[in-house]
Amino acid sequence: MTSSYSSPLPDQIDELWEKRSELTPSHAEARETITGAIDLIDEGKARVAFVDPATDEVVVDERAKRSILLGFKVLDMKESQVGDFRHHDRMPLKTRFDGVRVVAGAIARWGSYLAPGVVLMPSFTNIGAYVGSGTMVDTWATVGSCAQVGRNVHLSGGVGVGGVLEPPQASPVVIEDDAFLGSRSMVVEGARVRTGAKLGAGTILTSSTRVFDAETGEELERGEAPAWSVCVTANRTKSFPGGDFGMPVLLVLKRLREGEEHDKLALNDLLREHGVNA
Repeated sequence: MTSSYSSPLPDQIDELWEKRSELTPSHAEARETITGAIDLIDEGKARVAFVDPATDEVVVDERAKRSILLGFKVLDMKESQVGDFRHHDRMPLKTRFDGVRVVAGAIARWGSYLAPGVVLMPSFTNIGAYVGSGTMVDTWATVGSCAQVGRNVHLSGGVGVGGVLEPPQASPVVIEDDAFLGSRSMVVEGARVRTGAKLGAGTILTSSTRVFDAETGEELERGEAPAWSVCVTANRTKSFPGGDFGMPVLLVLKRLREGEEHDKLALNDLLREHGVNA
């Protein structure tokens, strides 16, 4: 956590973290504190990470991550059943869905937050994740543990948004407002898709992915899809002792005006022009 940020979660979480090796499900008082903290994350009153509007930096609440990790120490394995499907886990499924549309086959774990207006097609949302209002999590998409997804985002079919729980200070994947991730795209390892960015189908973005502007050749910030841009995965030749090989990079095909609502047909045409679909 930054020195200026104060977590809404209780100080006792840090104390319990220091003696986590001693904790078991028999520690009732610790369990009450920990489950209370995870409940606040589940309700959206606390979150694992957010973008500080003053600094544009991702701020991680380590105490929130610690709460989730401690939950695995103090909760018993329990059997549960949904129809004919049986589960055996320490973490129960989510039960708060105020204003959320949940299609049959969608799974969200307790400790994830889903804002009113979210639509879950058959998909998976893991503990600690945050999904903003108006966002569509499409069929077979995965929102990993602690991933932060903004408002009015479209995660297309089969998209994988990576998760991270350990170490507690590690920054999760952040997908900002109004972003679009094309089918089967993968964003992992704390990478960041900035506001309004559009990723073509099958785009791969990690924290170490090199990013280039197609028009200027300029190398941009690694691991980030720039705001209001259209991006695809491309290859850049790199020489090794064994020969020259094409290494994956993120290529920025086009810049949009800030706040521009990109016409979906125009977006499809642009991507198909370069051999990519949305």
